[in-house]
Amino acid sequence: MIDDFYQLDPYELNKEDKNRLLMSELIELTRFHKEHCSKYSGFLEAIHYNENMVKGLEDIPFFPVRMFKEYNLLSIDRSSVFKTMTSSGTTGQRVSKIFLDRETAMIQQKVMNKILSDFWGKKRLPLLVIDTPAVLKDRKMFSARGAAIIGLSVVARETVYVLNQDMSLNTEVLEKFLGKYGGERFIIFGFTFMVWQHFYLELLKMKNKYDMSKAFLMTGGGWKRLESDAVTREQFKDSLHTMCGIGHFLDHYGMVEQTGCIYAECECGNLHASNYSDVIIRDYRDFSVCPNGSRGIIQVVSALPHSYPGHSLLTEDEGIILGEDDCPCGRKGKYIKIIGRMKSAELRGCSDTYADRVHSY
Repeated sequence: MIDDFYQLDPYELNKEDKNRLLMSELIELTRFHKEHCSKYSGFLEAIHYNENMVKGLEDIPFFPVRMFKEYNLLSIDRSSVFKTMTSSGTTGQRVSKIFLDRETAMIQQKVMNKILSDFWGKKRLPLLVIDTPAVLKDRKMFSARGAAIIGLSVVARETVYVLNQDMSLNTEVLEKFLGKYGGERFIIFGFTFMVWQHFYLELLKMKNKYDMSKAFLMTGGGWKRLESDAVTREQFKDSLHTMCGIGHFLDHYGMVEQTGCIYAECECGNLHASNYSDVIIRDYRDFSVCPNGSRGIIQVVSALPHSYPGHSLLTEDEGIILGEDDCPCGRKGKYIKIIGRMKSAELRGCSDTYADRVHSY
């Protein structure tokens, strides 16, 4: 199915076609992981899973995402592990460990490239990272944060880090980058709180004003901390637009447990599920499926996780499905709104985790 999907634009399939292809793949993945991961097999046995009873995506068993913090879950031989990813977490928290073989890592990278190229084109663009190069050198820091940077770096023409190791803004590097690429399209990437704290607030202090009107600003996570500091999403965007002319914003929702299948923000401010993934909203009381427009627990399904049983996960996030196949941007599929972490859930997003550390000092 993945090979078939590569021939399509990432938001091309309507509800009926997507559900048919995605359900077929998810049934196969459930069967595969049952046969190759003993702990996942035990989970399916405990809930009395019957493949013959699957009539739609909502019937695919949802595996609690927290299980990746409690157990090492993989459906491949240890000798085939190419890369181990970890989620973000504050000191003392357990983190998810995701085991990838080369095939799964390659599929994740290819799909993410396909999704992002739908927003800023297929041409390789220069990348300005609001972070320090140390994020890739310090293994304690290398988690979803480092993985996101590496994933974008693979498709970038050139990658430049604009923060020093002490997280101060390197204006010399910024001016050199803008002098070279400021007149063409380029990407700025950073986790939301870091963009605000170490980029915008530092630019605000300077006399020089920089033109970044050609930039696509890609962010993710951190809204909880910013909103607690009385910075709304609208204020975040307005402030950066006023300061340096940025008009293209690309926020996204994603998790290390389903790397590659990001839910990217369109021009209308909606987060979209691509051909490769989907969202189901579950009721808090009985886990029944909520209708569009109702708030509940987010379940995410993905066709990508082959080396570990992460194809259908019940997250610890709350959200709403706003619509399907009818977003004004023209992209097919569901589009969603993320409300945030459930009250009892740990703080785990990359940007929120970093912000939590900053505020604790």
